[in-house]
Amino acid sequence: MMSNIQEGQVIEGKVTGIKPYGAFVEIGDQTQGLVHISEVTHGFVKDINEHLSVGDEVTVKVLNVDEENNKYSLSIRATQEKPQAQTQKRQAPVAQSTEEDSGGFNVLKDKLEDWIEQSKEREKTFRR
Repeated sequence: MMSNIQEGQVIEGKVTGIKPYGAFVEIGDQTQGLVHISEVTHGFVKDINEHLSVGDEVTVKVLNVDEENNKYSLSIRATQEKPQAQTQKRQAPVAQSTEEDSGGFNVLKDKLEDWIEQSKEREKTFRR
């Protein structure tokens, strides 16, 4: 079967069937292709039914043509503009220093002496 559909071509189609792994799209008379679930949109698609329904008109790009087996690999996301990537990397929050803790371990050392003293006083109350 000779077809005029070529790789790289962008064409209109109609969703004719949906499976968990992708959607079948009619792209010509007696010609269907498959849009794999990974080619539906940018980002992760958990449930294809949240993005497509049977009867939807879609624009697809032909990724691969296997005329011998009459198979066409299609992509919807290749026809869409890629979303802008976030330029800021997530960083761990940096603790804000205050005058109270500006001494670093010296402050901890001073506090430790107070805590030991408090502990000794509490210990006396339990021994009575």
